[in-house]
Amino acid sequence: MTPTADTNEGSTTGRIVLLTLAAGQFLMALDSSVMNVSIATVAEDVDSTVTGIQGAITAYTLVMAMLMIPGGKVGALIGRKRAFMIGCCVYGCGSLTTSLAPNLPVLLVGWALLEGIGAALILPAIVALVAGNFTVERRPAAYGLVAAAGAVAIAVGPLVGGVATTYFSWRWVFAGEVVLVLGILLLARRVADAVPDRRPRIDLVGAVLSALGLGIFVFGVLRSSQWGWFRPKPDAPSWWGVSPVVWLMLAGLLLIWLFLRWETRLVGRGREPLVDPALLGNKQLTGGLTMFFFQYLVQMGVFFVVPLYLSVALGLSALKTGARILPLSLTLLAAAILIPRLLPDVSPRRVVRFGILSMFAGAVILMVALDADAGAEVVTIPLLLIGLGMGALASQLGSVTVSAVPDEQSAEVGGVQNSVTNLGASIGTALAGSLLIATLTTSFLTSIEQNPAVPDSVKTQANVQLQSGAPFLSDAQLKTALEDADASPAVTDAALDANTEARLDGLKAALAVLALAALLALFFTQRIPTTQPGSAKP
Repeated sequence: MTPTADTNEGSTTGRIVLLTLAAGQFLMALDSSVMNVSIATVAEDVDSTVTGIQGAITAYTLVMAMLMIPGGKVGALIGRKRAFMIGCCVYGCGSLTTSLAPNLPVLLVGWALLEGIGAALILPAIVALVAGNFTVERRPAAYGLVAAAGAVAIAVGPLVGGVATTYFSWRWVFAGEVVLVLGILLLARRVADAVPDRRPRIDLVGAVLSALGLGIFVFGVLRSSQWGWFRPKPDAPSWWGVSPVVWLMLAGLLLIWLFLRWETRLVGRGREPLVDPALLGNKQLTGGLTMFFFQYLVQMGVFFVVPLYLSVALGLSALKTGARILPLSLTLLAAAILIPRLLPDVSPRRVVRFGILSMFAGAVILMVALDADAGAEVVTIPLLLIGLGMGALASQLGSVTVSAVPDEQSAEVGGVQNSVTNLGASIGTALAGSLLIATLTTSFLTSIEQNPAVPDSVKTQANVQLQSGAPFLSDAQLKTALEDADASPAVTDAALDANTEARLDGLKAALAVLALAALLALFFTQRIPTTQPGSAKP
């Protein structure tokens, strides 16, 4: 790919181009951080449950993960700037639909489907447009500023969501996104298109295989809390005596393997693949992609679990929840910006390992600190550590992956990278939520079963009604439900005590699996280079 413009960040045009692309990156990262802090409010507003909103959060990232690589190829076919602008239009329509959504299905169409499709066109195009609008020596700074915009979105998202939910409505956030999209489209006229050296062809078979493989695999993970991981839950479907989750995950992996075989076959015939299989042999690239996967798995798991503790278990408002999450956002932003500036020649591998250990330490400390007497203040130190780790990873991984290949493959790597990050985010949210609900249910039923104050008839009824999973309820919500059911004072007290203990057990189990994922990532850091890309570019 050859640059179509020789702009730089010191010129007016360069600043406008950077502002446009950074605003696009900001918009893509804003949704999930805003929605996570408002889960309980959104669920009530659209007459759904926490699990339903969790499904919407996961579906949004899943749609992006499924379509990101084909979206990059579409951009190469019709032009990166056109793909960027069309993606913004689709995304804006999704934001408008979400802001007006009366129920969960409409929310899913607007947020998960339309916004997901728009993001799949926007994010790969941003990578190529930076390369097409800035000279080679200017690109590292431009990529860094665009990446920082995503960190800013994560930093301000919880507060934006908290303020909007507390004083206005979460719907105003999505309405504001429509205005932001209009501003991006207006500024995008100054962006020079990134013209590919040749007109690519779309591998439709590869696109279908990759999308189906990723989609089926993650759908299986999503259904684990309702169907069971291996042994089918009562009233759940059973395929040959095993939960459908196992078969869906196996089918997804098989389709991904078939996709890779198909791509290899295309290359052997001299035809253009959707993804060049040779990229998987690039040690530096695969190392960076693996770290991206684990980072977003832990990151989105934390952003799902911690707001639940603050807003549901402790009953904090969305605004107070956002304020309590701010330490994570501040250290994330500080590390992402200051590490490259203060330590420009530091070993990327060393920074990545530091980031992983910081995230691991934060998750473990938070898991240990949670107890029945804990308040909102217990999250501060752990979130500072987790944010520091996330920021350290963000400061290195982008340059590690982009510098692993020649410039003409930067857009292809951008599509793969965004697909991997969204896949990690999707699995992280689903895995944390699934384990949380499973542990919550087991703990609650065990407490009720062992309490002599609860009649046998109530124990039996609880086992029947909660066989598919207990909802994550606040004390106020549970008390209202028990009053509606005319429960006795003894049963009400027993249920409230059991719910308090079960919530903590569920949260701790989710944090434990996130800590385990962070520790597992350490085993793959050997593929991260020890020198900065500028001094050792392949």
